[in-house]
Amino acid sequence: MRIPDKYISPFTDFGFKKLFGNEPNKDLLIDFLNELLRNETGEITQLTYLSAEQLGRSIDARKAIYDLYCENEKGEKFIVELQKAKQNYFKDRSIYYSTFPIQQQALQGDWNFKLNAVYTIGILDFVFEEDKHDHDVFHHEVQLFDKSTQKVFYDKLTYIYLEMPKFTKTETELETHFEKWLYVLKNLEDLSKRPAKLQEKIFEKLFKQAEIANYTDAEYTEYETSLKIYRDLKNSIDTAFDDGKLEGKAEGRAEGLAEGEQQALLRTAEKLKKAGVAVEIIAQTTGLSVREIKRF
Repeated sequence: MRIPDKYISPFTDFGFKKLFGNEPNKDLLIDFLNELLRNETGEITQLTYLSAEQLGRSIDARKAIYDLYCENEKGEKFIVELQKAKQNYFKDRSIYYSTFPIQQQALQGDWNFKLNAVYTIGILDFVFEEDKHDHDVFHHEVQLFDKSTQKVFYDKLTYIYLEMPKFTKTETELETHFEKWLYVLKNLEDLSKRPAKLQEKIFEKLFKQAEIANYTDAEYTEYETSLKIYRDLKNSIDTAFDDGKLEGKAEGRAEGLAEGEQQALLRTAEKLKKAGVAVEIIAQTTGLSVREIKRF
């Protein structure tokens, strides 16, 4: 029996890659990135998908697995990450991930060190702990900044974080194309039809691609598994953060959050492995290593 939802959740691995991670739907990703980055990059007309798995410079080096990784016609790189649940060090992780496309630009022999821009975009289904009391700012754009001159020091390395729970506009309040994109990302799973304000052709295509009734049995099974992973992971991690917060406060230990998060990840991974989910999928979703997961 199929789930009653009409549209997929874009916060699942299947949903996000179905809508944005394949050649037939590349125009959806281009439209979204243009709304997000047009002031920085100009109009993006072409994108090439690159390998989502980035290996380190040695066999033993840690690798990075992106949700989406692509390059525009100017050679600028875009990392797009969908973060389903709270993570203590997501900012650290996003900065670490951005080092791979930087290093890949190094040339053999004589090289003047000129780099193409790298953009790291985090679409977050949570609010940063340090920003939870700031309800007005949900769209963060970060570059290297010179505190002395109060100017951007280097504009080729940009981090954008969208704290989606803070975006609370209703359909009637939507004004810009970008706000329509945010509304779709946040509410798609709960909608029963395409809203009247989202009649542009790009959204007509998105809603058609997102309609669960159009999927084959194999696609539906893959989505159902992805949805279960998303819900289990988010519930476990969010609960762990709340528990860790209380534990940290009671014992005066700042590491309470980190310990709670790690234990929740391990419990979730064990549950998913027992349910038959592939180890590689669990590793990509939770950030745990294959070795850690195989211990269960």
